[in-house]
Amino acid sequence: MTYLQSAHRTFNNQIEALSHLKESLDENFTLACDILMQCKGKVVVSGMGKSGHIGNKMAATFASTGTPSFFMHPGEANHGDFGMLGKDDVVIAISNSGETHELVGLLPSIKRIQVPIIAITNNGDSSLAKFADVVLALGVQTEACSLGLAPTTSTTSTLVLGDALAISLLEAKGFTAQDFAFSHPGGALGKRLLLTVADVMVNGYAVPTTPVTATVKQALLDISSKGLGVTAIVDENNILVGIFSDGDLRRALDKRIDIHETSVSKVMTIGGVSTSASLLAVDAVNLMQNNRINALFVLNDEKQPTGALSMYMLLKAGVV
Repeated sequence: MTYLQSAHRTFNNQIEALSHLKESLDENFTLACDILMQCKGKVVVSGMGKSGHIGNKMAATFASTGTPSFFMHPGEANHGDFGMLGKDDVVIAISNSGETHELVGLLPSIKRIQVPIIAITNNGDSSLAKFADVVLALGVQTEACSLGLAPTTSTTSTLVLGDALAISLLEAKGFTAQDFAFSHPGGALGKRLLLTVADVMVNGYAVPTTPVTATVKQALLDISSKGLGVTAIVDENNILVGIFSDGDLRRALDKRIDIHETSVSKVMTIGGVSTSASLLAVDAVNLMQNNRINALFVLNDEKQPTGALSMYMLLKAGVV
């Protein structure tokens, strides 16, 4: 048998098993979802060996999609970690054989505190199945492994079944992309949906401002001292009346103006593009790109510049 033939056989084995699992889903799956939806505590996933690895991933998927969850190692739970389990929790116990010693040994204690048990197993007559409140049977006939020994098809089926539970709960709870972002504050999606202009901008002394009565030379000094390539032109009440950028300077020099004598009000861009501190940072990126600018000012309700934002700041924050 060639490598490709072996690979195709493995794929076919697992596709067939998943198709069978899909068709076999019944009221037990619905009951499991109901138990999980009613859980007031956390979903505690437990399993040994390869089932434990799948359980870890399952718990992580639950946690990131709106169902608080963690993994409890059966071996460690038998030696103190059982205290992690609370009376308001639900246990998902995973064992292909349903007879895993470390896991089965926990079941009487779990039942004693009246915590519901959802079993994922390939053996409906096992000790695990008998202790469980609901059994999700895998129905795997053979592993993809030619020896029939290495957990392959059974672990794939368990993984997909866990995803099916998590997504069913996600949809039932009305979990949104915004909710997902809160679970992933350090990820790209989290930054795109959570970071606002206020989180990224500079403020206070770092904001370049120039009086509208100042000369072009003074505006240049303000630009160079703050390093944003632009300064906000403000009136006597510190209200933004315009901006002066390096682009405005080039156009002014083309007209051979005297930077020592000419008022910046004569060469500034009136008004200019600005934003509020509450705007999402990703929307600020779009605002800059649409207006072909690299920086903008953040105004308060009185139209006074309270912050400044550049494309470099957004890039550094991971928004771009």
